[in-house]
Amino acid sequence: MVSVEGQEPRRYGRRVFLGVLAGGLTSFAWAPAASRIFSPLTSAGSQLLGNVLPVGGWRIYTISGSMPVFDPNTWSLAVDGLVERPVKLGYDDLRALPAAEQVSTFHCVTGWTVHNVRWRGIRLQRILDLAGPLHSARALRFVSSEHPYEDSLTIEQALLPDVMLALDLDGSPLSRPHGAPLRLVIPEMYGYKGVKWLERIEVVGEQPTGYWENLGYDQDAWIGRSNGYS
Repeated sequence: MVSVEGQEPRRYGRRVFLGVLAGGLTSFAWAPAASRIFSPLTSAGSQLLGNVLPVGGWRIYTISGSMPVFDPNTWSLAVDGLVERPVKLGYDDLRALPAAEQVSTFHCVTGWTVHNVRWRGIRLQRILDLAGPLHSARALRFVSSEHPYEDSLTIEQALLPDVMLALDLDGSPLSRPHGAPLRLVIPEMYGYKGVKWLERIEVVGEQPTGYWENLGYDQDAWIGRSNGYS
């Protein structure tokens, strides 16, 4: 059921970051316990593991050394901030909304690509219509249950026709490695903008920087036009 709540913002460049991967293997043993302190290093270890053990063409990365566990009976997506009607949507609520489908290519900023990915989910316009953004709203902050993973888009970017909140990948519900139960998909941008394990969308008046931007990645991660690519 949809519930309505009461009313209520050392950087690393891409090349340097990739260089860290060569030394990341030893982080696997201590990553879960030390993730809050050493998240850049555990992320590097995760990227190394993803490159060594790709799954169906995908390399599965985390920033904390572990993946959130999804319980469909307790999980919900909060939509709040600069809105008229803060809402919480359970998993069944999202499944009941009109769905969109698309096939697109996924690009990782580290250089690998997965073609012909079939996504099924919900356009952000439908979610925003439920909450009613205020006139002062300018951007959306996407928060993962894998803290401190978060990122953002301007509202204009979020309403691009191929941006969605994905529930399914290649005909099946998202798996835990792919961000179950919900992930952001932005085909025109590199994959680090697509927050996995999504639990909150905050409508804000100014676009904040996300986890990867604080490590030196570009805010606007357009494919082929950012992060040193041209």
